[in-house]
Amino acid sequence: MDLRFVPLDHPLINAFHHMIDHAAADDKSSNTSAPSKKYVLDAKAMAATPADVKEYPNAYVFIIDMPGLKSGDIKVQIEEENVLTISGERKREAEEKEGVKYVRMERRVGKFMRKFVLPENADLEKISAVCQEGVLTVTVEKLPPPEPKKPRTIDVKIA
Repeated sequence: MDLRFVPLDHPLINAFHHMIDHAAADDKSSNTSAPSKKYVLDAKAMAATPADVKEYPNAYVFIIDMPGLKSGDIKVQIEEENVLTISGERKREAEEKEGVKYVRMERRVGKFMRKFVLPENADLEKISAVCQEGVLTVTVEKLPPPEPKKPRTIDVKIA
């Protein structure tokens, strides 16, 4: 069977979608040497979410394409004190109309995630996120540079 031309309503494709949909279930196996399903799914989600990161004099800017997503589908969080996590899920259209079937389905669906360790000078209280025309821009402002310490004069006493 040539898999390049399998129709999307083929039982093989349906079984594949079923496996993907249920892959997020907790792995109850006792094999601790293998990576967990969650780890594998997170790694795939991170690999499939390219990002641009820019450093400006006063901020770090993270730019990620998010076509077709609403703000409720995107989550921006700070974890473990200095890890910026951008995650969410693109869902497959659930409604199928009578007599309509996919001929080709190439747009990616499923969970996505990226994690970035922020530098020490990132101001974790000043983070903004805007999704405009399918592009998410997360801006993390920098802390002001520390004031240089002024020299302190010590009086020399004569003994």
